Amino acid sequence: MTAKKKTNRVLHAAIVVALLGSSAYLTVELRKDEEAKAPAIQTVTDTPVSAGGSKVSGKESWERLKNPDRSVLRGDDGQVLATFTDKARTATLKGASRTFAESANTTSRVKTDDWVRLMPEPWRKGAEKEQWFKDWFKENYGSDEEDVFSMAFEYIQGAPLKKDDEGTPYSGDANFGPLNPDGSAGNDLREELSDFYDYLGIPYTFRDGTTQQAESKRARSVDCSGYMRLVWGYRARYPLASSDTTGDGLPRSANGMARSKAGADIIPLNGVAAADRPKSIDVLQPGDLVFFKLDARTKDRLDHVGMYLGHDGDGHKIFISSREEVNGPTIGDTGGTSRLDGNGHYATALRSAKRL
Repeated sequence: MTAKKKTNRVLHAAIVVALLGSSAYLTVELRKDEEAKAPAIQTVTDTPVSAGGSKVSGKESWERLKNPDRSVLRGDDGQVLATFTDKARTATLKGASRTFAESANTTSRVKTDDWVRLMPEPWRKGAEKEQWFKDWFKENYGSDEEDVFSMAFEYIQGAPLKKDDEGTPYSGDANFGPLNPDGSAGNDLREELSDFYDYLGIPYTFRDGTTQQAESKRARSVDCSGYMRLVWGYRARYPLASSDTTGDGLPRSANGMARSKAGADIIPLNGVAAADRPKSIDVLQPGDLVFFKLDARTKDRLDHVGMYLGHDGDGHKIFISSREEVNGPTIGDTGGTSRLDGNGHYATALRSAKRL
């Protein structure tokens, strides 16, 4: 082999190595750039509150209200500090102000001082005098430990992956479901039926002994009711039923949830026709499940569920749910703004609400 050929081969190898190195560098830099563009998804605590410990002064008073039947704790200045609804385990506690946003899909921002937590027992008149409640309240009022709202926002677009001690990813950007081979944009683009155990990728045994297996094609996916079961059930530990008809707890589908005996019916279901839209939604409280009739093909069944968050900066009533249009949980505007007031797509489809 001539010296010239040897020189050419060495030069060619050097060029290849340089190109590979350059490609790797560009890939890393592109990833860094994409990460930098990722939307802010974590809650922002505007007023720090130390974890644990009651912040009440001892001058508070309890009041009983109706429609729905509930007990309200007021401060010495009359301000509502907490609300507890008969037959519901959901408690709404006032605390540090937080802002929830999803910049990838909407300009709406929900700034709230409501913290939604689950009590170990359903509320009943006079429960404020019972020891179980006193212990629970002392631990939870004023706490900045994650609540149902912060859990819900751990699944929107761009949310980082988190794993438990066994290596199971329990939160992070969630999909709605796999692509539907027979679907199209605006028409069943993605398949439903992805439940919380599909997202987790693990088998799950319910309290009635039924074991459901995760489908690999549904990994990291939850449909609308699966999302509520992931947040309220798997994360917040509200009991879960294995189906709409088997076992006790929160049923599998939006229709099953709306028609179940779980929790307290805040806006009773009167029907699914357009005329059955609630006349008023002022009774809604942050954390309430809201149910919709969106698809005529489902006949008398309700077909969508979300969670009411409160008002955004423009005063609109906002909810969060998992939807095929954005492929996952969102408070976004794609496929219809996430508002319960006005005459938008979801507002006109609202039919009932429940407080777990």
